[in-house]
Amino acid sequence: MEKLYFKTEINASKEKVWDILFGEKSYPQWTSVFAEGSRAVTDWQKGSKALFLNTEGNGMVSEIADHITNEYLSIKHLGFYNNGVEDLESEEVKKWNGAHENYKLSTLEGKSILSVEMDSTQEYKSYFEETWPKALQKVKELAEA
Repeated sequence: MEKLYFKTEINASKEKVWDILFGEKSYPQWTSVFAEGSRAVTDWQKGSKALFLNTEGNGMVSEIADHITNEYLSIKHLGFYNNGVEDLESEEVKKWNGAHENYKLSTLEGKSILSVEMDSTQEYKSYFEETWPKALQKVKELAEA
């Protein structure tokens, strides 16, 4: 797996950006860039299970690996979730198992800096390189509104 890095500067407080990233209503807004109807089923607390689902109810099974409110959130991807069944052991899952997606917020000259670091397989690298900048732009628009 390869680590991918994305970053944006947002003219809003870290608290507001955090709320946009992980808010029940705002999360589906910015993640629609990845898949229309995206949603998260989790309480975002360290050690909690997280399901990242599309409109059909399929997606990823993950765990919140770390959580420092308004500063850092780490998601560890464990497998796929399809038709109500968790797949934690297939060959396809083994390509992704243990991949992390990390969100870091810092402040520079009164602005929030949102950094995203994620593990990706070569197969999805170009997709994420194209889609993450659009997602971060959406987070920026929502936070600055």
